[in-house]
Amino acid sequence: MNLDALIIALDNGLRTVFAPAQTVRPLPGKNLTGGALDEREKRLAARLMRINHVGEVCAQALYQGQAITASNSAIRQSLEIAAKEEIEHLAWCESRIEALGGRKSLLNPVWYASSLAIGITAGTLGDKWNLGFLAETERQVGAHLGTHLQQLPEADVKSRAIVEQMQIDEARHAEVAVAGGGADLPLPVKGLMRFMSKVMTKTAYWV
Repeated sequence: MNLDALIIALDNGLRTVFAPAQTVRPLPGKNLTGGALDEREKRLAARLMRINHVGEVCAQALYQGQAITASNSAIRQSLEIAAKEEIEHLAWCESRIEALGGRKSLLNPVWYASSLAIGITAGTLGDKWNLGFLAETERQVGAHLGTHLQQLPEADVKSRAIVEQMQIDEARHAEVAVAGGGADLPLPVKGLMRFMSKVMTKTAYWV
């Protein structure tokens, strides 16, 4: 990894953590009208969307780390395309958090830095493991989003629309990674990833 790649990673990190994210696609659920949410429901929805936002911060860092260490240009391009969609997810989550009166995680710089290191490590293991890690990450994120659809208030149709579209995108990213030659990760690695995800979600719910 050369100096230019490190500068790009630093710039991407600063923009991800501190600058408002931009979206090309329309905000899912923008024109939907749901029922009124009481204060408890708003707090719950805002915290769940904060967790989802943290997940997208981590995704940006993972993709960045994996892309700058990928040896195959086609794989690097696939990672960069997926990262652009994850930026849209960031924008959607930010918009919904603000609408609900919530706030983003105070630990976003930590989430980004730690995920970047993991992404770089995955990338250096070789392209099949790089893509395998991507596929497993997206599967676990998709399952995690599914639990949020169960937990979000039924009346919060705007948050639900965002999460549903994110889940569709994550599933597609996983399929692309597998089609590109991603290897199935060992069970202990999958278990460690789930454990780390639980630590992140429980912390981000409050901080």
